[in-house]
Amino acid sequence: MRALGTVVSRYWGMALILLAWQGWVTVFQLNAIVLPQPLDVLADILSNPGIYLANAGQTAWMALVGLATGMAVGTLLAMLAWSSPLLGGMLTPLGVLFSSIPVVALIPVLARLFGYDGGTVVAIVAIISFLPAFVFTASGLRALPAGSDDVFRAFGAGGWVRFTRLVVPAAVPNWMIALRLAAPTAILAALLAEFLIGTSGLGYLFRAAGETFNTERAFGTSVVATVVSILLFSGTLAAEAWVRRRWG
Repeated sequence: MRALGTVVSRYWGMALILLAWQGWVTVFQLNAIVLPQPLDVLADILSNPGIYLANAGQTAWMALVGLATGMAVGTLLAMLAWSSPLLGGMLTPLGVLFSSIPVVALIPVLARLFGYDGGTVVAIVAIISFLPAFVFTASGLRALPAGSDDVFRAFGAGGWVRFTRLVVPAAVPNWMIALRLAAPTAILAALLAEFLIGTSGLGYLFRAAGETFNTERAFGTSVVATVVSILLFSGTLAAEAWVRRRWG
């Protein structure tokens, strides 16, 4: 009963949406091409698990590689900006300007550079993930505990020791926030890139289903993409909580 109560308290909103969806289709007798029933969508997922799993794995892998790349680049540039006021003045506006360009406008350019394959998908995800990593890491590098820098200087610690033993550890909680924020967006960016130029993945599967009016497959793809995004977000949220307990 306790487990049932937990499930109901957490997922009653989702159940309400499914009931409203089913009621809307039933009352207005909508054609499946317009809006399929939830059970038909579930049936398509269960009947074709291989298709969904293969494409979900492709999208998740591209998103993870792009996320890791974007986080690494953003972190490195934030460290360079911290190390030099001159570099900080140059990198910060350039990073904000580059990240403010609409992703849809970048996809054709990147496709010409990296090809119409996974390389472009990874590049798009990396661009999306770059800004949170850069901003939050830069903020964390300057959020030192009060008086800690003076203590290190008083004991004669050099710049490298201060950076590795004080500055970087202080930035880790902020870096985890950036990871949590960028993770779900990475899935969305991968889906968008696959939808526009991909030949596999959930984004491509959604486009192919729409072109053939297979709405059960299109909705099923959306459901699976949502589940993948939730799993990635939950994983990063748990990692952030662990880091905060360790650093707290």
